[in-house]
Amino acid sequence: MIVKAFWRAAKVESEHPPYDTIHFKVLYPAQISDSQQSFPLYPADREKAPFPVVIFFSGANCNSLTYQWLAVKLVERGLVVILFDLVSENPPGSVSLTPGIKAAAWTPDLYGTTPSALALSPLLAELENLQSESLLAGMLDLEKVVLGGHSAGGRLALENADQRFFPQVAAAFAYGTSSAAFVQLGYPPGTILALPSSVPMLLMGGTCDGAVAYISENWNGITPGDPTTSIIRTFREAIPGGRNDCYLLILEGANHFSVTNPVDLTTRGSFDFPATQPEDKIRSLVAEIIGLFIDTEVRQQAAALEQYKLLLKADNPLIAAFERK
Repeated sequence: MIVKAFWRAAKVESEHPPYDTIHFKVLYPAQISDSQQSFPLYPADREKAPFPVVIFFSGANCNSLTYQWLAVKLVERGLVVILFDLVSENPPGSVSLTPGIKAAAWTPDLYGTTPSALALSPLLAELENLQSESLLAGMLDLEKVVLGGHSAGGRLALENADQRFFPQVAAAFAYGTSSAAFVQLGYPPGTILALPSSVPMLLMGGTCDGAVAYISENWNGITPGDPTTSIIRTFREAIPGGRNDCYLLILEGANHFSVTNPVDLTTRGSFDFPATQPEDKIRSLVAEIIGLFIDTEVRQQAAALEQYKLLLKADNPLIAAFERK
């Protein structure tokens, strides 16, 4: 599988210039012949179409290209992947890279009644444009959009996988996040907020995630603040389940930034813990798990389900815990 990409831009109408522009990269399965080596945009591999689409929400202050390793792995499975960057004042007065958080949607009065992802509607509109006029025209499966993300971006992926607002969303996955509420917004300490229940979900975390531990204790009021309690509680309390299409995976030795490569030390916090397992092996397992999750629950591939079961049941030193409901 040959992976190629092109760039686009979109506006977030609710934001003010210059913080209202999304720059996004579209990675897709390409087909290249000897005569096309110098062509700037390579045609998509039409035989692999239609392509489900993954929209990936980066963590706060994490450049989207640190997730390109994962995007490439997913494109090699026959998916189209969107990576994007948005620089915004979030919170006001603090300019940073953001996955596009609509902070008001996290307050007790509004949570669950309105989307919390500022970038999602513009990106879905751009997918319609790509479907009508681009080198991917007619080749996207816009009824199978998967939301994925890391950290704050992972939270947005889970919260907005809500078919009341976005009926085209078919599944969601996230790493290093939870739905634990922020006490600073007026929630009681230890509150776990409900997540949508209409689509399959995959929630992943690491036993060495220092960021989750710090946020759990200092922002969520969860004691003791450790790397996995808020994630496990989110799976058990916030996701209704009942269809056997929702999964929890805790990775042994993985920290908060194990899913980024390379790690940008200039913008990351200092509260993460060291990973205790080889991070290339962690990333390889994460990519395989996500790919099989999508193949199983979105593409309905029976063979993928069997591979998925075998992988999760295997005696793998990288898997600390697994649950399904």
